[in-house]
Amino acid sequence: MRQKIYIDTSVIGGYYDKEFEVDTKLFFKRIENKDYFVHISEISNIELLLAPQQVKEVVSKIPNDCLVTLDFIQESQELAENYIKEKVLGNASRNDAYHIAIATVNRIDVVVSWNFKHIVNLDKIRLFNAINLKLGYPTIDIRSPKEMIKYEE
Repeated sequence: MRQKIYIDTSVIGGYYDKEFEVDTKLFFKRIENKDYFVHISEISNIELLLAPQQVKEVVSKIPNDCLVTLDFIQESQELAENYIKEKVLGNASRNDAYHIAIATVNRIDVVVSWNFKHIVNLDKIRLFNAINLKLGYPTIDIRSPKEMIKYEE
């Protein structure tokens, strides 16, 4: 069974970022091979409005039958506000809180991000999950694209 993954815009932008492009392109090979159901959100689409055209076009590399755009519903906003209220993230990182909350509320298996400061960070992951459990949500797995690559090929 294919995992449901949520990719934030750092992964999409990583496709053309010198530091991350090799691993991002290897990860996208798995996406293009339909190894995952890939989820993005309305927040992702808003963030992409300001991105260069070539970055916007990276989304088209995701097969249509594997791509799901999630709505930003009230439940996700409330969960994100809890992350901020509990100081997991500051107000300036509100969109990062939204990404995690949207994925959590939609029972996504893995959030994939290159954002090591606010998302792919063991201390932050533990805090996100503590709040999730306290509020009756499942824990969320958070990884970098590098961790999602198949190395045995």
